[in-house]
Order: sequence, then C-alpha cells, then structure tokens
Amino acid sequence: MAKAIHSMIRVLDGARSEAFYREAFGLTHVERLDFESFTLIYLWGDETPFEVELTVNKDRTEPYDLGDGYGHLAVSVTDLDAEHARFVAAGFEPRNIVDFKHDGETLARFFFVQDPDGYQIEVLERGGRYK
Repeated sequence: MAKAIHSMIRVLDGARSEAFYREAFGLTHVERLDFESFTLIYLWGDETPFEVELTVNKDRTEPYDLGDGYGHLAVSVTDLDAEHARFVAAGFEPRNIVDFKHDGETLARFFFVQDPDGYQIEVLERGGRYK
C-alpha cells in the first residue's frame, strides 16, 4: 500500500514561504538541499510525518502561473475559530469561515488562506472524516 509522504510546490522566495508556513501552520525546517539550479526545502509539523517540499528554482524571477488545475492543500485544527482569529491578527487575510452542510447537517467547518505564492490552503476543523 502506498503512503503519502509529501507535496511539492514551487515558490519564488524560499525564506518568505518558509516563514509563512512556520507562522501559519507550525511547520518547521527539516532539511535544505542546494543544487546548482534549484533548492529543496522540506517542512513538517509535530502532528504528522507528511511534509511540504518547497522548490525554489534559482533562475526564476516571475511568479508561477498556477493555472486552473491546482486545487489546494488541507490541514486540520482543533479550534477553527481561534485559528481564524490568529490568522487575521497575523495579517494572513483568511477568507470567512464556512459551515458546509449536507442534508441539513454540518459536514465540515473551514476557511481558506492563500500562501505568498498564491497556493490555496484549506484549514478544516477536526471532526468526522477530517482528523
């Protein structure tokens, strides 16, 4: 059986992205691998071994075109309201909290936030299938 281990995203400024993911989600620097034309920065958090791999192409000066195929990353938190307030206070400009219902019952509570390169991250309240 396959096991998900990381998701890679291309970023323009590694230090800026690393700071965002650290402050927003508590992801810490695990490893940095420098190559001639690119750098790989691996981040992870205490609650899961799943990593985010930031790829910085050294000759890149323009923001990436995310196109219409990218969806989002998702993380879960215990207290969605507190996290939303923390994101607002940090200046991350999260979208409003959504109470997503199915057949009249709450399926999920979440909000989205955008990272410095335009990637969307869904922040879900833990519960049900979103642990």
